[in-house]
Amino acid sequence: MAFRLRTARAFGNFTALRVVFPTRGLVSAAPVETIRSAAIAGLHATGNIRNDWTREEIKSIYDSPLMDLLFYGAKVHRENHDPRAVQQCTLLSIKTGGCTEDCSYCPQSSKYKTPVKAQKLMDTDEVLVAAKKAKEAGSTRLVQGFCMGAAWRDLNGRKSNFSKILGYVKEIRSMDMEVCCTLGMLDAGQAKALKEAGLTAYNHNLDTSREYYPKIITTRSYDERLTTIANVREAGIHVCSGGIIGLGEKPEDRVSMLHTLSTMPKHPESVPINALLAVEGTPLEKQEPVSIWEMVRMIATARIIMPKSMVRLSAGRVRFSQPEQALCFFAGANSIFTGDTLLTTPNNAFSEDQEMFRTLGLVAKPANLGENEPTLPIEEKTVTNSSSVSI
Repeated sequence: MAFRLRTARAFGNFTALRVVFPTRGLVSAAPVETIRSAAIAGLHATGNIRNDWTREEIKSIYDSPLMDLLFYGAKVHRENHDPRAVQQCTLLSIKTGGCTEDCSYCPQSSKYKTPVKAQKLMDTDEVLVAAKKAKEAGSTRLVQGFCMGAAWRDLNGRKSNFSKILGYVKEIRSMDMEVCCTLGMLDAGQAKALKEAGLTAYNHNLDTSREYYPKIITTRSYDERLTTIANVREAGIHVCSGGIIGLGEKPEDRVSMLHTLSTMPKHPESVPINALLAVEGTPLEKQEPVSIWEMVRMIATARIIMPKSMVRLSAGRVRFSQPEQALCFFAGANSIFTGDTLLTTPNNAFSEDQEMFRTLGLVAKPANLGENEPTLPIEEKTVTNSSSVSI
């Protein structure tokens, strides 16, 4: 049976071909056409900084064939970052448990009966000793524990504790390390005080999409999260904001969360991608764990639409093998948490991470102690209006 090949158009390294089959003898009189098109992910993998992404564009990237998505995530990553450099972040809980929030995934909530017991704010000596150990172990940034991962809704009525934390920030910054905190909601004055103390970054995750959010948390609104992020940005502190997959959300919720992050006036400097670690006693204790492919898909999409951001392979990494983690780094992840625990959940052993670094040829990313400006190897390109491309 004869058929004709027609060149439709070319896209980068790919050429789309239209194969037209004869219809004689077929039930339908219309020609049957098969089109081999370039991956949509490739059309958007320009490395341009955009804040006008549409949900449809992000969904088309997220839904791309996995091998194409992996390739283009790696392409954008290598064009904007040293592909071997991975930021090592140490996570310490300085105030554990007893939180009044009802986050369905969190064992620190006072609403649920979990193995986590409420504790007071750690003493200064304990915090600084942990910081020095992290420094000696090669950590360049302390997140959520010197990111003073305090299990609070906000800092209202905690003037004395906040004053202590400001002291911790100053001491740790004097050790030539980046310092990050996560203390719940912040007002503008609190954000300014943290900036003056030397805080590098503040973590405040969106957790999930605006649409799915009420099914996970009812004690804090989505807009309150966005207000805290705006206060942090206005104070001149780097924003660390991402979310969790595996909460029972749908793919469109993941796309929606990425859309919110990528359409902020400025992309977060750091985007943690967490995989839920279900904890006994929480409403999500029976939730099925996500697959490595879901993690890779999230990381590669985040890398393509936020090319300059650090993308963190965050909580849940303990479930992934070394080859699986390698896929995440290839897709665009360039930051991890080190240490045996992440607040109250297990994490990969430090020795295992060092072995992985040697095997994969990864190197520790040095601390950035400039005026809160990220180190970028390539001049930033900005696009204000998106261009539509049809295939």
